Amino acid sequence: MELGPSLETERLVLTPPTAADFDAFAALQGDERVMRMLGGAQSRAVAWRTFMVTAGVWAIHGFGFFMVRERETGRFVGRIGCHHPEGWPGTEVGWALTHEAQGKGYATEAASACVAFAFDTLGWREVIHCIESANTPSAAVAQRLGARILRVAMLPEPVSKPVDCWGQTAEDWRGSSPPRRGRGRER
Repeated sequence: MELGPSLETERLVLTPPTAADFDAFAALQGDERVMRMLGGAQSRAVAWRTFMVTAGVWAIHGFGFFMVRERETGRFVGRIGCHHPEGWPGTEVGWALTHEAQGKGYATEAASACVAFAFDTLGWREVIHCIESANTPSAAVAQRLGARILRVAMLPEPVSKPVDCWGQTAEDWRGSSPPRRGRGRER
């Protein structure tokens, strides 16, 4: 069963989750270096629940986190996508990359495609990125996407912590021209 569209960028392929993605997803969710600003590392059992929620969001809402792979190698590099849980401070495009994939511009490239998908396909009027103030690498990605800090918000439980809400409106996105590595295309 196909849950939603796939997106392609210059170097990446973004697909809704499939059962074949779970092992790589669980490794990502279990890596403390990656997850320290995202609620902490998860055990494989908790990652399974998170993975099932990820697939369920796609099935119910028609959007969610994409599983991201390098186009040339097929190597899993992370999860990036559209996110709006109950009580969330807005419609978000969020990201988490494997430790090995960080620093290559993949977050900006894939998030750019997801922001375009959120505005052009989902019809969202605003996209935010909830980022802890100490997470300077993610703040730099948000800036490269053309976002600015819009407000500070408290994330709902179980996270229950304040974050900077970086973001922009659809009009800002369409009128801006920050350096992006491709907005992606649906297939």
